[in-house]
Order: sequence, then structure tokens, then C-alpha cells
Amino acid sequence: MLGAESDSPRRREDARVHQVDERSQLHAAPLTAATAPPASAEALARPGVSARSWIVLALLCFVYGLNFLDRQLLSILAKPIQDTLHVTDGQLGLIGGLYFAFFYCFIAVPVGWFADRTNRVNVLSLACAIWSAATMACGFAVSYPQLVVARMTVGFGEAGGVPPSYALITDMFPPGRRATALGIYNLGAAIGLALGIAFGASIAAAFNWRYAFIAIGVIGLFTAATVRLFVREPVRGQFDANAAPVAKSGFGETLRAFFSRKTLVLAALGSGATQMVTYGMGNFTPLFLMRERGMTLREVAVWYALVAAFGIGTGMVVSGRVTDRMTRRSRTAYATVPALSLAVALPFYIAFLRAPTWRLSLVFLTGAFALNYFYLASSVALVHEEVRPDQRVMSGALLLLVMNFLGLGLGPTFVGAASDWFKAHGTPHALQAALYTLTPFYVIAILLFLWLARTLRREERVA
Repeated sequence: MLGAESDSPRRREDARVHQVDERSQLHAAPLTAATAPPASAEALARPGVSARSWIVLALLCFVYGLNFLDRQLLSILAKPIQDTLHVTDGQLGLIGGLYFAFFYCFIAVPVGWFADRTNRVNVLSLACAIWSAATMACGFAVSYPQLVVARMTVGFGEAGGVPPSYALITDMFPPGRRATALGIYNLGAAIGLALGIAFGASIAAAFNWRYAFIAIGVIGLFTAATVRLFVREPVRGQFDANAAPVAKSGFGETLRAFFSRKTLVLAALGSGATQMVTYGMGNFTPLFLMRERGMTLREVAVWYALVAAFGIGTGMVVSGRVTDRMTRRSRTAYATVPALSLAVALPFYIAFLRAPTWRLSLVFLTGAFALNYFYLASSVALVHEEVRPDQRVMSGALLLLVMNFLGLGLGPTFVGAASDWFKAHGTPHALQAALYTLTPFYVIAILLFLWLARTLRREERVA
């Protein structure tokens, strides 16, 4: 007994030295996705967000603004492009829809898988450089086929823009703040659209539509270099509770993990049906306002730009905040928030089409814009919280594949073809009639999100 008591202090001292050595080795080792310790419950209860994370978020938001600006510039300058290259509404719908989406959607999946296994910041920077150079090429196109090739290349580059950004934000912000951060990031869509309208339309009105593509492409090249120099790759899964080191997922494993989850598939389909409306109307709204409501290009540059910035921007920011607050009580808010917003948006959209003047049309369009975009932060946050950290970029790309192929690929294509059909059959306001055909997709999207809400509620009961 005496010998055991005398050895006890020595054993305690040896154990203390061993613990100190372990802590020293932990701090000496670089913190990577493979060595990062799981976040503690206390750390997750009061997670902090560094000032640098907010600065990087602002830069990513600007990059997304350029991404969306380059994507929408064709629709903003549709009238002068039609006058120069002599293209129909149907051809505009194809080049802004199916042709663009084919590369944008399907290339995003292998790019997402590659980014999950490598440096996401490098992928984002390279993608920005590619789509910016291709945007400049649009300004040099002298025929419809040349413009098609340039726009498809823009889609190829933009495929590497949004999915890596979604994953970077998810690893910089903890649960409970992600929808807000993603809402701020998605504000880039409003910023890009507004700047594209104001900047692009003003240049086109003063000089030539070609200069707008070239100038915005140059800005994008400088932005790509800025991302590469100033954004650091965050630790994957650092805010995820019970995160454990895992091998990097294979392509097929992530593909099966996404499409085997009913909640993820429903979120993607509901978002796709919503984007049938947002891209279908968005790609033809400037043309509709100019052709059938009598707006000039200079008026579009001012008033439509303000409506897009305020309407879409408000929807993006408010939807993120509302989703974060509502999901603290129930995960079903990821579905009920967009379903309710779309139900309220439908009357605004119909009033926008029926209004007799462009001024009154813009009033109703502001409400439709704000409410149409509530789905985005909810769907993105849900998908990124439902998958493993090493699957996030590709899962985000799969989400974009489904919703953008349906919305971006088919929405403008459908509206353009419908406009040509109505015109061929003697309808006096063919484009207005074509835009009316989007109203059933509101109903389809609402039903899909309600189905998602029911599925999430069942999962909560089982858990």
C-alpha cells in the first residue's frame, strides 16, 4: 500500500507530461480537412464568425454578381442584338437557355467533384477567368453561330463559379447562420443584374452593345486574379458537429448519396420549377418592357435596374434571415418558406403582365422579384447541411444541374418558342401571351415544396 501511494504522484506527473506533449503535437500539426478535430457542442452553441469570413463573403458575392451579370447581359441587350444579328425570339431563347445550360449544368458536376478533392479557391478563380474571356468574345461575334459558341463557353466557365462558392461559405459559417450568409451571397444575383442593366444598357445606348460585353469581361479577368491572391481555402467541415475524418468521396458515391435522398431531389425539383419562372421571365422582361410597354433602352438602364436591385436584393436577404429563424423551430421551414412566398408572388406576376403602362408594370414586378427568390437560400442551405463536407461542392453542382437544366435550360427556350408560335398564329401581343404560359409553373413549384415539407416533417417525427 505504501509503495502504491508513493508511486501515484509520479504516475500523475508522467500522465500530465504526456498530455502536454499531445497538445503540443496537435498545435504543431497543420489543420487540414483530414486532421481537423470535430467541433465541440459548446463551440457550436456559440460559434463565432471572423471578420475575414465576412470580407471573403463580400468578395464571393461580387464574383457571383459578375457571374450573373455575364449570364443575363444577353437578355438585357436583346433588342440591339436582334437588330444587329437579325435573330428571332426563339433563337434568343435557345442561346440564353438550352445552349447555355447544356454546358453550365453538366460541366458543373465533374467540376464540383474535382473541387471537392482539390483547392476550391483555385477552381473558382480559373472559372471566373474563363467565363470573363468568353464574355469578351461575345462582343466580337459577327454572326449567330459565333455568338452561340461564345455563350456556350461562358456557360462552361460559369459551371465552376457557384458550387465552389456555396461550399466555401458553408465551411466559413456555422449552422444557424448559413442561410443568412447564403442569402447575402445570392444578393450577387441582384447586384449583377442591376449593374448589367445600368452599365450594359447605358454603354449600348451611348456607344454599341459590343463594348458592354468587352468591358465587363475585362473586369472579370481582374476579379479572377483578386480571388486567387486574397481568398484562402477554409478547413472543410470545421463547423459540423461530430465531424470525423473521412476518405474523399468518389464520383459515384456522391451521385448516389444525392439522388437517393428524397428531400434533396424534391428541393432540386421545386427549385427547378421556380426557375422556369425566374429565368423564363427574366430573359425576356427587358424585351417585353421595350417592345410591348414602350420603354427606351435608357429608361431600362435606370428604372428596371432599380427594380431588379431592390426587388431581388430584398428577397435574397430577407429569405435568408427568415429561413434561419424558422428552421430553429422546424426543418420544414426549408420548404414552407418558399411555398408561401411563391403563392403570394403569383398575383404580383399576373398584375405585372396585365398592367397598361411600364411604370405600373415595374411596381408589380418589384413584388414578384422579391418573392420569387425566397426558394434559393432555403434549398442551398438544406442540401449543404444534409451531405458530408467532402461532398458539398459536387452536391451543390447536382442541385444546380437539376434546377438550372429545368429553369435556365428550358425556361427561356420555352418562352422564346411560345412567343414565335403565338406570333406565327397572329396573336397581337405574342411575347405577353408567352409569358402568361409560365403561371402553371408557380403552382407546380408550390406543390413540390409542400411535398418536401411533408417529407421533412416525417423525418423529424422518426428522429
